[in-house]
Amino acid sequence: MKKTPIVILDFGSQYTQIIARKLREFNVYCEILPYSTISKVIKSKNPNGIIFSGGPASIYDENAYLIDKTIFDINIPILGICYGMQLIVDYFGGKVVSAKHHEYGKTKLYFDNDNEIFNNTKSGQIVWMSHGDRVEVMPSGFSKIAYSDNSPYGAIYNKEKNIYALQFHPEVYHTQSGIVLLNNFVKNICKCDDSWSMGLFAKQQIEQIRDIVKSDKVLCGVSGGVDSSIVATMLHKAIGDNLIAVFVDQGLLRKNEKENVEDMFLNDLKIKLITVDASEIFLKRLEGVVDPEQKRKIIGNTFIDVFDEEAKKYSNVKYLAQGTLYTDVIESISINGANNVIKSHHNVGGLPDFMKLKLLEPLKDVFKDEARVLGRELGMPRDVIDRHPFPGPGLGIRILGDIT
Repeated sequence: MKKTPIVILDFGSQYTQIIARKLREFNVYCEILPYSTISKVIKSKNPNGIIFSGGPASIYDENAYLIDKTIFDINIPILGICYGMQLIVDYFGGKVVSAKHHEYGKTKLYFDNDNEIFNNTKSGQIVWMSHGDRVEVMPSGFSKIAYSDNSPYGAIYNKEKNIYALQFHPEVYHTQSGIVLLNNFVKNICKCDDSWSMGLFAKQQIEQIRDIVKSDKVLCGVSGGVDSSIVATMLHKAIGDNLIAVFVDQGLLRKNEKENVEDMFLNDLKIKLITVDASEIFLKRLEGVVDPEQKRKIIGNTFIDVFDEEAKKYSNVKYLAQGTLYTDVIESISINGANNVIKSHHNVGGLPDFMKLKLLEPLKDVFKDEARVLGRELGMPRDVIDRHPFPGPGLGIRILGDIT
């Protein structure tokens, strides 16, 4: 069973990904899940602790974001941030009201240094507030451990249940000792070790690819970008010549892009590359299309069609690999319905039914900067790892109107 030391439940905060990034900088693996995730799924991750993110809602709203209440019965440390604090207060019988004085920005926070979460910090430090609500009545079993001029309960704590709740955001740069607070929670309170690293991840992924693929072949769609180049490199190390790396010229590339990518794979990565000129079909399907999201979907679907046709040319091709990142997964899964999706990413979550290949996404659990570290662990040239990003849709999205 794959262990996830920290689970972060997302309530729609713009800072949720920052929490995850900070924890991974401590070499502690974590995952972001929608707030609606049931406790059974969370328990299957075998976590040491849970973090409730902030969010734009208010707990007293008619459509407030609520969780599976049995999460509190898992009996592991919980940290609630901003909206996460409101949720905890409301669940345990306290009261949250709209504040007369909203706090947005830097505020001085005064706290009890005796509490473990404030170890190695000083009272009176600057923290980042972003809320229009405040705790008016403390919940049963909790004690106040911090306050600001406008928030009498800047942080609270339940010793028996090992639950912490903060009105401020420790994950952002503006909170002076925020990193220390998060580290205290993760390392000292949740007892997470710092054994996770990209080097370990690389070894595990290469072994996992070998176990999954065995003697079958994998078609890997490469764009010349960092992510797909790293995936191709991992696959080449794992399965050698059973990798079929395919670069599709969709007619929307940068100047000399095709030649540069071909040179990179031949001379830098030492990986055989197949180039497919599909510019005619891409440009034909994009005629008269102006909306960028519609363009993105057309381009994504056309890539799939091209890869499907290319796969039919070879025997024993069972998998399609691509450079999906964790941000792609997060941004494509709304916490509360399709209207809140940041943007669509083709193939995230699966392939079309007509395609007989299975999807391989070795990078789907890592962030962009982690992927670059992974590239260095794999021994890839710096020019490849630091290559300027150019998304798969290419100029199709950068051209604001009709593509002529």
